[in-house]
Amino acid sequence: MRNKSLVSEAREIRLAIELINLGARLQLLELETSLSRERLLKLYKELKGVSPPKGMLPFSTDWFITWQPNIHSSLFINIHRYLIEHAQVSGIEAVMKAYQLYLEQMPPADGEEPVLSLTRAWTLIRFFDSKMLTTAACRECGGHFVAHSLDLHDGYACGLCHMPSRAGKTRKARDDIAALASA
Repeated sequence: MRNKSLVSEAREIRLAIELINLGARLQLLELETSLSRERLLKLYKELKGVSPPKGMLPFSTDWFITWQPNIHSSLFINIHRYLIEHAQVSGIEAVMKAYQLYLEQMPPADGEEPVLSLTRAWTLIRFFDSKMLTTAACRECGGHFVAHSLDLHDGYACGLCHMPSRAGKTRKARDDIAALASA
């Protein structure tokens, strides 16, 4: 039988609750807490009222490079870097605080999910730590945006300065415009 501190277990449960409330997937919870899978499942079901989603975690860097996800990922990574450098936080605490600040700046529309989920934000940090992704400075606005580490970054132009021709032409955008026109 292991000796477990009640205080450390309470900290782990608090951390798991905060992560679940931010939208963490079970795999993230298992890696960031020392709680058993069974305890995490019970906790998730108690908080959310449903079983956690199944399936693999995101594993491709390409998602972070596409137009809209790149803008959101870049905002998040810059917030995260600022917190690491200036707020003396690190690890999962830095990810959580940066994600909360990201959500304050980019709140999802009613009934919508945020573009960048907590799990993707956590994965983004892992890609940066493994040097698969980096940031590149835009030659026009000077902002730092997520880019592949092995790409050439001279003359980089971000997705805000050079929007793709199809940007904003989603079904939702068409429906919103149609709703405004009929009102």
